[in-house]
Amino acid sequence: MKIVTWNINGVRARIENLVAWLKESDPDIVCLQEIKCQDEAFPRADVEAAGYHVETHGQKGFNGVAILSKKKPDEVNRGLPNIGGDDELDEHARFMEAVFSTEKGVIRVCTIYLPNGNPAGDPVKYPYKLKWMARLEAFARERLALEEPLVLAGDYNVIPEPHDCWDPKVWETDALFLPTTRNAFRRIENLGLTDAVRASTDDAPAYTFWDYQAGAWQKNFGIRIDHLMLSPEAADKLVSTGIEKHVRSWEKPSDHVPVAGYFNLEFA
Repeated sequence: MKIVTWNINGVRARIENLVAWLKESDPDIVCLQEIKCQDEAFPRADVEAAGYHVETHGQKGFNGVAILSKKKPDEVNRGLPNIGGDDELDEHARFMEAVFSTEKGVIRVCTIYLPNGNPAGDPVKYPYKLKWMARLEAFARERLALEEPLVLAGDYNVIPEPHDCWDPKVWETDALFLPTTRNAFRRIENLGLTDAVRASTDDAPAYTFWDYQAGAWQKNFGIRIDHLMLSPEAADKLVSTGIEKHVRSWEKPSDHVPVAGYFNLEFA
């Protein structure tokens, strides 16, 4: 089973790239972020014609997530639960969970678009990022108790380690790399999750994002912020990972590229 996360950065603007990539890459499950459209505006017909079922959790103009799959999920949950927190609702479309049957039981796959948080000194944006990460931590803790394969896939807007960016000094005051952000990410990981890419690679650059500005792609000034975080049961089924970097060189690309995990699982 091939599970991929990709921040598409506007699905309607990049539908031709998405369809071409689906045919080339042949993933089983795709977690999209930043679809930037409401549910009814998603170019569903094009994706269905490529052989994929579509589930969306959209929002007008920004945010929005989707899960594409070769098999219809058994269950879909939209929105990140606020487990153990206050009753404050998060109106941003940033999270969706789908459950699929496999020949070895179920697998839970979540698509995540974690808040950016910049500028870090903003009294609203950065606290919102940290609060959202605390909610994700509570959700992950609850799901891990089920002892099922769980894949938390998405754009985390977190650079975990210095070797995950081209120049740590450039990012040291950015919300993606602040110690507080990285500590929050580490708390999530320390629940027992495995960073799939780092579990299958060394400390060499494994960038997943290159800014559109200042020739970042051409200079390889990248960062790694798109992650597949795995429960022990999912990590046990992990075979390998791959970053499909070549997609960044396509016409009208997203600034992110697909990140794939290959698992010893098949749909039931």
